[in-house]
Formats: sequence, structure tokens, C-alpha cells
Amino acid sequence: MAMAMAAAATATAATAKIATRAQKSTFLSSQKHPLSPLSPNPTTFPKSLKLPTSSFPLSLKHSSSSIRLIPLAATSPTPTTNTFHGLCYVVRDNIDTDQIIPAEHLTLVPSKPDEYSKLGSFALVGLPSAYYPIPFIEPGQSQTRYSILIGGYNFGCGSSREHAPVALGASGVRAVVAESYARIFFRNCVATGEVYPLELESRLCDECTTGDVVTIELEECRLINHTTGKEHRLKPIGDAGPVIEAGGIFAYARKTGMIASK
Repeated sequence: MAMAMAAAATATAATAKIATRAQKSTFLSSQKHPLSPLSPNPTTFPKSLKLPTSSFPLSLKHSSSSIRLIPLAATSPTPTTNTFHGLCYVVRDNIDTDQIIPAEHLTLVPSKPDEYSKLGSFALVGLPSAYYPIPFIEPGQSQTRYSILIGGYNFGCGSSREHAPVALGASGVRAVVAESYARIFFRNCVATGEVYPLELESRLCDECTTGDVVTIELEECRLINHTTGKEHRLKPIGDAGPVIEAGGIFAYARKTGMIASK
């Protein structure tokens, strides 16, 4: 009799445990997490808690992976329309940071206006003249005539120097359009806010020539070559756009209240 009663008690306990697990499973499958944005009554964060609204692309193909950050509010800032128009300068594959700005010029301090300007005057001086006979910046000038730079595969490879996108921005470049980027160069473009690193699937460097007149419409994700009459689809810049538009990661952080304004 005692053994029968013990067996019954054990069966009852096991049944209760299974029921408890079933209840938990039902909650997980049918209920929204209290912090989920899809929950009808999400937990409210303190107003003093400021969290970022954007993501920073880190992969070679930046549209395929990113680090997602927690939204600051239900609505994010609406980016303004950006349109760039001017002459383009065309380069090929594997343009490294030493070609963009040679190491001998890295002693220049971008925060000093005169040195920032001088840094721009050295942009792309590392390109071999045998392959690029047209100078990106004319002798004696500090700014380029070419506001849009078109490249091929793996643009910005090499060292991680932030001076590379800064030099391009200081020279007057507004955007780079390439088949793909070295990961650190893309990140530095976003962090400094100097130039827009735009991508597209096709090899635009095979279809454009230095001196072509082009227009980039960010909101429409397209590049128009007025010289050839062709239109090309660009990949969306995504959440990196507002950061670059604000002037870089620190300017964006101040603008959105993540850090105190000076």
C-alpha cells in the first residue's frame, strides 16, 4: 500500500511539472515580450535614458549585415533629400588607403583648418600616374574639380587610417560610388561624416569615364550619367545616411541627445 501511495504521489508531481512547462511554453509562443515594440503595452523606459537610433554597417557588403542599436524613440529623424551633381573621377579595383593619402601626410591634424585643407590637397596623390594620367587635383590647387569618385572592387583597402575619408572630404569629394568597400574604410566614412560611401551591384567604373557629368539622388537611390545618358541603381545608404548627414558619429550623437551638446 505504501509503495502504491508513493508511486501515485510521484505521478502527481510529474503531471504538475509537465503542466507548468506547458503553461510557460504557451506564454512564450503566444505572448509578446514586455519590451517588444510589438507588445500592446511595452514597458516604458525612463525619459532620461537616451539610446541610439541607428545602425552601423560593418560588412564588406554593408547591406547584408549590421549592428542594430536600440531605438531612441518611436519615430526617428526624417533624413533630408541629398542630391550631388558634378564631374566624376574614375578609379579601378583595390584602391588602398596609401593611394588615397600616403602615410607621410598622416602627421597633419584634421581639426586644424589649415592642415585640414592641406590634407585635401594630397588626396589620391598616391595613384600611379601611368594608370591615372589625369591628376585628381591640379598642381597648386587644394581642391579637386571632381566631386564624385567612382571606384571598383574593395575600395579603401589597406590600413585603417581615418585620414583617408577625411582627405577625400577635404578635397571636395561628396560621395564615393564603388562595387564594394573595405570594411574599415566604410566605417570611417560614417564615423567622420566626410563622404557618402555608396554601393551598386554593377561595375560602374567600366561604364563611366573621368570627366563625365553625373548626378546622385540619395533618396531615389540612383546615379544618372548625363554624359552617357544612362541611369544606375544604387544600394540604399540606410541608417548610416543620417549619421553622415549630421557630420559624423559625434555630431549625430549630440544632435539626437545621446551625448551633451557643447
